[in-house]
Amino acid sequence: MAADASALPRLTLDDLRAAAERLTNWNKWGPDDEIGTLNYTSAEDIVAAARLVKKGKVISLALPYDSNGPQGAKTGYGAIGRFNPIHVMLRSGSDAYSGILDHRKIRSADDIVIMPLQCGTQWDGLGHIFYGDKMWNGRDCRTVSSFGAQECGIENTREKMVGRGVFLDIARMIGKDPLPDAFGITSRHLEEAEKHFGVTVRRGDFVVVRTGQMEAKLAADTWDGYSGGDAPGLAFDTLDWLHKKELAGIATDTWGVEVRPNQTADAAQPWHWIAIPMIGLSVGEIFYLGELAKDCAADGCYEFMFVAPALPITGGVGSPVNPLAIK
Repeated sequence: MAADASALPRLTLDDLRAAAERLTNWNKWGPDDEIGTLNYTSAEDIVAAARLVKKGKVISLALPYDSNGPQGAKTGYGAIGRFNPIHVMLRSGSDAYSGILDHRKIRSADDIVIMPLQCGTQWDGLGHIFYGDKMWNGRDCRTVSSFGAQECGIENTREKMVGRGVFLDIARMIGKDPLPDAFGITSRHLEEAEKHFGVTVRRGDFVVVRTGQMEAKLAADTWDGYSGGDAPGLAFDTLDWLHKKELAGIATDTWGVEVRPNQTADAAQPWHWIAIPMIGLSVGEIFYLGELAKDCAADGCYEFMFVAPALPITGGVGSPVNPLAIK
C-alpha cells in the first residue's frame, strides 16, 4: 500500500481545473453561504455525538502555544511571515511583591500574546486559499482586504466544529510510524482505515488523520523541515472521497495536510486549491494526536465527540484552536 510521491500521479493545471469543476460546492447552500461543509453537521448529529461519551475522558489535540512551536525552525517553504507565539507580561508577581502598583489597590498579573493565527494547532478559514481570483462560493478574492475577510471570516464558525469525530490512524494501520516523508495517503488508504478500525465515516463527521510526523519531530527535539518541508499527507485523489463522504471537516498532525513534495510543480499545495475555495471544507492543521492514538489503541474505539470551535476573530482567515476529543 506504499504510495510515495514518485508513485503518485503527476498533476497538471488541467487536472486542477477538472477537479475544481467536478467537486465544486458553490451555491449548494445558497449564494450567501459563509461556512461551507460545516452545513453538513445537523443538530441531530451533535446529539448523537454526545451519546458517544462513555467514560468522560477529555483529550486535547492541541500543541502548547509557546516559543517552542514549529514556526521557529528551518523550513522548506520559505518565509511566509509566521512565527511562534510571543508571550509578554504586562505586570507580574514581582511587580506585586515590590509594591510599586499598590496604588491600584489590587495585586495581580496580566499578559498579552502576539501570534500569527496559523502558527500552531489551527483551522484554515474559508478566506485563506483562493482558486485563481475566487474564494469560497465564487466570491472575489479582494473581499479579503488589509482589514480582514469581509465575507467568510472565521467568526462565522463560532458555533460550529462540534460533532462526531472519527480517528484514522494511518501510521498504525500501515505499520510505519511515522509515515515516511512524501508518503501519499490515498482514498484507498482511507477506505481501508475505516474497515481496519471498525468505523464508517458519515455525512457531517470530522475526520482526524494521523501520520505520526509531529510525534517524531517532538521525539527528535527538532522542528526542522516540519513547516513546509517534505511530509506525509493526503494525496490529491482524496478530494473525491472527501467530497463524496460530505465531511464537515478534516484535520491532520502535519503542517499542511497534503503530501509534500506536492504532486505538481505548477501549483503550491494543489489539494488546498480545491478543498477550501471549491469544496468549502474546513481544514485543521498541526493537531497533536499522540495521546488520542494511545487511547484509541487501548480501548479500540475510534469515534468520539469532537469539540473544536474557532475563536470568533472578526475577519480572520484562520484561528488557533484547542480541539477536544471526548470519549
